[in-house]
Amino acid sequence: MSFWKMSKKSKKENKSKGEAPQVDSVEEQADVAENTENQEVTAEETVEIDEVSQLKADVEEQKDKYLRIYAEFENFKKRSRREKLDLLSTAARDTLSAMLPVMDDFDRAKNAAENSESSEGFSEGVQLVYNKFVGALAAKGLKAMESTGETFDPELHEAIAEIPAPSEEMKGKIIDTTEKGYFLNEKIIRHAKVVVGK
Repeated sequence: MSFWKMSKKSKKENKSKGEAPQVDSVEEQADVAENTENQEVTAEETVEIDEVSQLKADVEEQKDKYLRIYAEFENFKKRSRREKLDLLSTAARDTLSAMLPVMDDFDRAKNAAENSESSEGFSEGVQLVYNKFVGALAAKGLKAMESTGETFDPELHEAIAEIPAPSEEMKGKIIDTTEKGYFLNEKIIRHAKVVVGK
């Protein structure tokens, strides 16, 4: 048996045993090197594809986080703007609430002076002060609540007494207002104290 035949036979035996083939010729060595390079290139391509997909997933995650934070910040700005407007519209609430008893006293004095049985009059000067005072409060957003003759609403009125209604249509309605209610820029700052017909 010649040397070449023996080497071919040993190659076949190695292949059948699963061992790495022994390379005899330069051509065979080139083929084995090329196969090894192809396997390395394929592995590198797979790693690169995995890295690209991971980077894409990271970018999507960061984009989602950015959009959520941006939306949250926009909501914060809107809420802050709305709170600031509410604060400005009711900034004088405490001061105006403190002025309401003075307003009530003025109303009582005016009503007493207009009563024909009263000996005291409401002088022209006091009437001017009263009008100026009411006008200044109205300019700040204060508005008196009209309640006498209206249907009782627990959101707006505070019932202090119930009396028999003088007529059927006055049942459940306000007969008398003992203390006016007030709005400040459409928000209630004091409920009206009323007498309700039953």
